[in-house]
Amino acid sequence: MRLSSLMLAIALSLPLAAPAAENLAVVKAIEDYMDFNEYGSSLIWPEQIPAEHWKKVFVVDARDAAQFAKEHIPGAVNIEWRQAIARRGEIPKDRMVVIYCNSGSLSAQAVFALRLLGYDNVKVLQDGFEGWKAKGGFDAHKRASHQAGH
Repeated sequence: MRLSSLMLAIALSLPLAAPAAENLAVVKAIEDYMDFNEYGSSLIWPEQIPAEHWKKVFVVDARDAAQFAKEHIPGAVNIEWRQAIARRGEIPKDRMVVIYCNSGSLSAQAVFALRLLGYDNVKVLQDGFEGWKAKGGFDAHKRASHQAGH
């Protein structure tokens, strides 16, 4: 059993405390997990993914359904960040998963929760949907790979 799975199992087996009181064992399990993991391993920038690789990535839009309906990364599946755990069966473990929201803060919460459950393949799209658009969408890698003209 991997360390993150073991810590989560321990945390989930402990009785839940009242919201005002801290369950020190749960706090310790989360602290240990956070100390063990490298921050950068759960982040990815749009320019790190070549256009042809996006079709291999399972992309999750963690925003609400109305925002998703208005505009989203083509091919993305809408799983609101609060539903990431309840709908984790829809998220593959055998390929890279990129989760985004508008800026990256809500998707980071979903990624953190999934990583606690052993999903080592999930990543936050740094700067979210807005950053993806600003950097050129699927062409962000190509744009970043070319020298700016002077």
